[in-house]
Amino acid sequence: MPKIVILGAGSGFGGRLSVDILSCPSLQDSEICLVDLHEGRLAQVARFVEQTIARHNLSARVRTSTDRRELLPGADFVITSISVGGPAYAGFPYSAEVRIPQKYGLEQTVADTTSVGAIFRFLRTGPVQHQMVRDMEELCPGAMLLNHTNPMAMLSWLHCVDSSITYAGLCHGIQGTTEMLARWLEVPYNEVRFKVGGINHLSWIVDIRHNGEDLYPRLRAMADDPEKRKHENVRLEIMKYFNYFCTESSHHDAEYLPYFLRTPALAERYGIAPRDVPDAPRHQRTWMSDGAGEQGATPGAELRRSGEYTSGIIEAVVTDQPYRFYANLMNTGGLISNLPADACVEVLTMVDSTGLHPTYHGDLPPHLAALCRSNISVHELAVQAVLNRDREAAYHACLVDPNAAATLPLDQIKAMFDELWSALEDGGLLDWFNERHHGPVRETCAS
Repeated sequence: MPKIVILGAGSGFGGRLSVDILSCPSLQDSEICLVDLHEGRLAQVARFVEQTIARHNLSARVRTSTDRRELLPGADFVITSISVGGPAYAGFPYSAEVRIPQKYGLEQTVADTTSVGAIFRFLRTGPVQHQMVRDMEELCPGAMLLNHTNPMAMLSWLHCVDSSITYAGLCHGIQGTTEMLARWLEVPYNEVRFKVGGINHLSWIVDIRHNGEDLYPRLRAMADDPEKRKHENVRLEIMKYFNYFCTESSHHDAEYLPYFLRTPALAERYGIAPRDVPDAPRHQRTWMSDGAGEQGATPGAELRRSGEYTSGIIEAVVTDQPYRFYANLMNTGGLISNLPADACVEVLTMVDSTGLHPTYHGDLPPHLAALCRSNISVHELAVQAVLNRDREAAYHACLVDPNAAATLPLDQIKAMFDELWSALEDGGLLDWFNERHHGPVRETCAS
């Protein structure tokens, strides 16, 4: 019976990943431990998982707590999907990370990966999530940590260089992108073979084939297709000029490079509207829309796995049946040989009962490696900021961000940085950087 602890179970991942786990026959006796600071969401997602177990007459059991230290001892796997200080994409502090840069003329499309907003998301999230890793080192040192929290590359880098825990950072950008391309090309997805490498949200599909046929000639012929451009204008433009398709989405990728948001006219040309930050989340969690615990609602969920890698990894470790997936981890040994050896990269990885086995990718095409390195420089400085409690390193990370550097002069980046720092510091989210602070960082509940 594997013990699986989900930290941030009230997020969009808690219910979905629980159903994924319960959909695997070898994991249907799991102990699923749900942890969230929000008692109401914790109770609701617990009811949903319990109803799913009862609906399918499974032997799994659910435990809950608002205190992770109560449930971490003896864990085999720990899943993290947290938001520090407020909702992930609504209200404060996310609103400050978007609106303050907007005031200076810097547009961001998502602000959670490589951007000024992402840097500040990491400054408030990294110290808190790393405390969770420290608890794992004490209470379940042999557990595997599977992270879904953004900014993925920065958090993965931090945990990998400053902890002893077995770690993989997980994203669904590669699955989502390759499935979309298979639909475009009208080929069965399960027959498509592809090779991908790079960094989180800016990985590159360097090869894609169906029954041995190179699909890139057909894909490149779609570069100016107006129907495809309606939804993927940015990524098709990137492919048109850089010759390869990248992962995640046009909405995300617009802010990682200096070509799309520099002026309002450019943003309009690519169909990118200014980011609107709602005061509260606009979408219900999966388990909320499924009517968990509601009178007359169909209890629980169908046993149907999503495209997330998490349950496949756990199943592979438990059954010793190898599983392949793409992981975010350190470029140890030069997995991608023309990216820095001390960077976090996204590469094909195998897993079984002996652990994680990242595979050698080799060189990326040089121009793609150059685009990745521009983002890696931001990640490196942000990680140094958290490791060393160094505000100056965080400021330098903002200075070298490709979108900020293309849009604003140095003095405006400095003023923007100072205003953002004050906003989050006043909100109690940067205590880690206060030299008078000792002990754990205060955790706040994401409403």
